[in-house]
Amino acid sequence: MELDYIDNINDFGEDVVRLYNFKKEEATLFCNAVQQTIITNKEELQLDLLDFIEPRNCYLTLRLSETDEGILTNDQINFYCFLTLEGYKEMIKLIEPFCKKDTKAFQILYDIDTPIDFLFAPAGTW
Repeated sequence: MELDYIDNINDFGEDVVRLYNFKKEEATLFCNAVQQTIITNKEELQLDLLDFIEPRNCYLTLRLSETDEGILTNDQINFYCFLTLEGYKEMIKLIEPFCKKDTKAFQILYDIDTPIDFLFAPAGTW
């Protein structure tokens, strides 16, 4: 599983932080990490510290928040995803189909009007 940042993906100047190049086994590991660390333990999750994720050009930390804000950054290298507990529970639901079978489908992991989307794409494309 790889993590990267791509800027200006469309005519609206939107950006994406992407988790890609993985099979169902890595999707399951990621789902379990979000469930255990954020939902159960209520701790932040630094994705670069997970041994199955290789950061390419950025780092992403998932944090609990009072409101769903999505992914924010000050330097386009260090990114922080701020979601409520319910937001992360919804993310788990969106990830679960990727844990059941290998697919080339993709999923945006939150539905927030923000300039940076969080793309979950086993094949890397959308």
